Amino acid sequence: MSGPSPDILQTASQATPRCGAFFGMEKRYLILAEEKSADPHYGKTARGVLRYSPHPTVAILDSTRAGETRDGIPVVGTVDDALCFNPTTALVGVATQGGRFPPAWRELIRSCVAKGLDVENGLHEFLTDDAELVELAARHQVELRDLRKPPDGLNVPTGENLELEARVVLTIGSDCAIGKMTVSLELDREAQRRGLRSVFVPTGQTGIAIAGWGISVDAVVSDFLAGAAERLVVEGAERGDLLWVEGQGALLHPAYSGVTLGLMHGSAPHAYVLCDQAGATTIEGFPEHAIPPLSELVELHERASLPARPARVACIAVNTSSLGEAEARAAVAEAEEETGLPADDPVRFGAGKLLDAVLLRTGTVGAER
Repeated sequence: MSGPSPDILQTASQATPRCGAFFGMEKRYLILAEEKSADPHYGKTARGVLRYSPHPTVAILDSTRAGETRDGIPVVGTVDDALCFNPTTALVGVATQGGRFPPAWRELIRSCVAKGLDVENGLHEFLTDDAELVELAARHQVELRDLRKPPDGLNVPTGENLELEARVVLTIGSDCAIGKMTVSLELDREAQRRGLRSVFVPTGQTGIAIAGWGISVDAVVSDFLAGAAERLVVEGAERGDLLWVEGQGALLHPAYSGVTLGLMHGSAPHAYVLCDQAGATTIEGFPEHAIPPLSELVELHERASLPARPARVACIAVNTSSLGEAEARAAVAEAEEETGLPADDPVRFGAGKLLDAVLLRTGTVGAER
C-alpha cells in the first residue's frame, strides 16, 4: 500500500488530538461482523459495542446469519440490505488473524464508503494508510477512523499522574479476553448510578469505540507504553474523580505480558480488580502454561506494582458465564475463601459488592451508600 497525500488524509480522516478523541456526534452503527457475529472471542468488539455503546446499532452484517436478529437488531447479508435502517457509520466489529483485512473485507469496506458511511476500524491495519480508500472516502465525504492508531507526541512517563487527586483503578487478569473491559464498564456504571464522578478509561479498540476517546496501547511503541497510560490517566482526571482503567493482556501471558506491565506502571493505580475466568486452568492457546492460584496472582501483581505507588488488589471479579447458577455462586465463594477478598460476577450478580470493596480500598467518598 502506498501512503496518501497529507491534504487528502486530512479530508478523509479526523485528527486525533489529546488521547485519540475520534468522535462526539450522534451515530447509528452498522456493525460489520461477517462470519463472526456469534463468536464471543473474535466478535468481541461487536458484542462490547452492542452492550455498552451510547450510540444505537441499527443493523449487523453477517451473510451467514442474514434474516436473523440479535437482541432485536436485524442481521443483514449486504451493505445495501442495511441502508433501509439508515446507518451513519460502519464499525469493523471483529478481530482477524494478525489484525489484517482479508481480501473480501476490503471490498466490504469499499462498499460502505461508496454508500456514504463513515468507517471505524479497530484492526492493526490502518485504513488511512491505504491511498485508494482515502481517496474514495474524500470523494464521498466520509471519514475513516483508525481506532488503534496512536496519537502523536507520546513519550515516557513524567510522573504527572502521581500528582493527581483522582483515584485510579486498573483491571488485571489471569488471562486475556476474560472480561477486563466488561468489569471496568460495569463498575463505572454502578459508580455513576451512585452519583460518583466516574470515568471509564479506554485502552483498546473496543473501549475506544464505546467511549469515543482513548489510546489503544497495544499499538504503541513499547518504550512509550507507560507514557501513553499516564497520558490516559491525566486526561481521565479532567473528566472525573474515579478512573477505571481498562486492563489488557495478562502479566503471566507468554505473548501479551508486556502491555500489562506497561499499564500497571504507567497508570500507577491505587487499586486493582483481579479478573478470572471460573474453571480455567491454563492460558488460552498456550495449554503448557498453567494459571497459578488466585492467591499467588494477587501477590504477584502487588509485588510488581510501581514502587512509587504500590497498589493492592481490592477484590476479585469472577467470570461465571460458562456456569449454571449454583456453580457460579460456588465459584464466587471459592474465590473469596482462597484470597480473603470480596468476590463476585458483576455482570451476573451486579457490581455493587465489588464497587464497595474498591471504594473502601481507595478511600473514595461514596463507599457508604
